[in-house]
Formats: sequence, structure tokens, C-alpha cells
Amino acid sequence: MNARERRRAIMAVLEGAKGPVSGSALAREVGVSRQIVVQDIALLRADGHDIVATNRGYVLQEAPSSPAVPTRLVKVRHSVEQAGDELTSIVDAGGAVLNVIVNHRVYGKITADLDIRNRRDVERYLRDIESGKSFPLLTVTSGYHFHRIAAEDEQTLDEIEAMLKEKGYLADLMPYEDDLS
Repeated sequence: MNARERRRAIMAVLEGAKGPVSGSALAREVGVSRQIVVQDIALLRADGHDIVATNRGYVLQEAPSSPAVPTRLVKVRHSVEQAGDELTSIVDAGGAVLNVIVNHRVYGKITADLDIRNRRDVERYLRDIESGKSFPLLTVTSGYHFHRIAAEDEQTLDEIEAMLKEKGYLADLMPYEDDLS
């Protein structure tokens, strides 16, 4: 079972559970270590699933019947100067940039929530970066990073991905990056 199938299986267990499910029980169910389950739970949360960790295990807070907003993880590469164009292009095409992820060789996966949904959010983000408050995470990975993007449907996500490719921002996933998707 690949990483995507494993996360679907974890969601199925949580959706069918009548109470909290321990990380160890989830690990046994999908055949991986508890630490991998912890990482998968973090990715599922980044996808917008309301999973709460309690002292007895994980609980899915969302109603199983609630429609999930389609999301997609895209790998991109660009300069700091191109960040505004990338983000504006995504929101203008009907998408939202939920987070940014870098896969650092020493520190591992680093994720930061962005929740950029419109041009005003893009401008705020760029102002914060330009003010010197911090540097974009892409600076620690030679411009390579991932965004979890959301849109009202898969077609819009396809269009955003095609636009990122056309602009030269879309980067190819490496085989070892399957666990990030």
C-alpha cells in the first residue's frame, strides 16, 4: 500500500470508529510504525481533516457526510521575487494556498499554514516577507517547495497545475517524495 492509500485507510478507520483510535491501533491496521501514523495524521490535518489527538487516541471531528473540498499537493520551484506571481496566479485561477512545505535534508519536513485565498492575502504575505520579519521557507531548499492548494473542484485544480507548469513553476516529484503527497 502506498502513502496515499495508507492515509485513505486511516481516514476510513477514523470515520468508522465509535470512539478514539490509538496511534498503535492505526499502525497495526495499516502495517506501519506509530511514527508513520503520526506523520500521516499531520498530513491529513494539513488537508483540512479535523483530527483531534486525545489521551485515548485520535478522533475525527468532522461529520462523515460533509463534502470535502478537493485539495492537491504541488511541488514548485521559483525565486523569492516570483512568489507574488505564483500566489496571485493560484488565487486568480480560483484556488487557495493552504500551506507551504519544504523537505529539508537535515530537518526533514517543515510545514507552515498560509491560508492565502485572495489578492489581499497575497499582498499581506508579501508585505510580511518584505518587512524583514522572516524569509520564505523556499530559501532553505534552493527554491523547491510544496503547496497544498484547494479549489471548488478537481477541474480547477487541474487548470491551476497546468498554469503553474506553463509558467515554469511546477517541479517534478522525486521518488522519495511520495510520502509527502
